[in-house]
Amino acid sequence: MYEEITLMKKIDHLGIAVIDLEEAEKIFTDVLGTAPYKREEVASEKVITSFFKSGESKIELLQSTSKDGPIAHHIVKRGAGLHHIAFHVDDLEAEITELETKGYRCISGPKDGADGKRIAFLHPSDTAKVLVELCEG
Repeated sequence: MYEEITLMKKIDHLGIAVIDLEEAEKIFTDVLGTAPYKREEVASEKVITSFFKSGESKIELLQSTSKDGPIAHHIVKRGAGLHHIAFHVDDLEAEITELETKGYRCISGPKDGADGKRIAFLHPSDTAKVLVELCEG
């Protein structure tokens, strides 16, 4: 019934927009029973990230470093909370090309992102109002 997309291998991480990174880290440390394994600033995205492992997937907390950053805009418009779902792909450009032939729009990327990944985002209007990130690396 549905055509299978085989290039996406697994959920890489869930991105959560937060106002106070330290407070959110405490909450997720309590909930997951483990501390974050790293913090990283991505200056090009005006964000500080904090990563937790959860099984094979990760949780990425995102705090804006600027009032004009994308996470700050997201929080003003939609509030703190789930920002995106990210899928691991082996070949970012091939995945984008495949999805664009099916009518999906890439709104950002390919570009360097957090956690040593190359990333791209699909337009949420095309993906059931969910911001989808594709991660290679």
